[in-house]
Amino acid sequence: MSTHRSFDLTTLPLSDTYKLLASTVTPRPIAWITTLDQEGRANAAPFSFFNVISSDPPLFCVGFSAAPDREGKDTLANIRASGELVINLVSEELAEAMNITATNAPRGLDELVIAGLEIAPSETVLPPRIAASPVSIECRTFQWIETGGSSTVLIARGERLHIRRDVFSNEEKLYIDNAKLDLIGRMGGAGDYMRTRDTFTITRIAWKDFPQK
Repeated sequence: MSTHRSFDLTTLPLSDTYKLLASTVTPRPIAWITTLDQEGRANAAPFSFFNVISSDPPLFCVGFSAAPDREGKDTLANIRASGELVINLVSEELAEAMNITATNAPRGLDELVIAGLEIAPSETVLPPRIAASPVSIECRTFQWIETGGSSTVLIARGERLHIRRDVFSNEEKLYIDNAKLDLIGRMGGAGDYMRTRDTFTITRIAWKDFPQK
């Protein structure tokens, strides 16, 4: 018997594709995105098909899946209309509040208020940032990727980065203490998350130091 089971992603049902990808590509960082709608009302929602993909320029990728209960997601519609968003990262102490903002609240309802979250003004975009988030990135749309399927991919360009001072181990050298940052990651399955405090270090080996046979 083969040690691996193979799946044809070109023919696999969409629900099974999502189930397998979300359960195996882990842990995934969480983009807790704040936006404003066209009436200026704030919205917050978490997305875990997300990562940083470039530092020059600073680019972030967010995948939006179709919303089964409404015509498009509020966050997606707001970014399409304004081109602006703030990506807030999620520490463990904010996990419960983040989960509240993931509910399918009626359109136009402020999830930030429901979750009891304070906001802080951004400097380069109109959407606010989540004040308690240890890291917030003010962004504008860089590129949309229309996949031809039910998902839409946003490439966002970061313009302003906010990092809470107490997570630095050495602020002058820009060293971050990951234990103090205390971010959580998304795992497979409904409601599964992980902590990021359990880390280990492997020193990268330069080619000149490799044992020569």
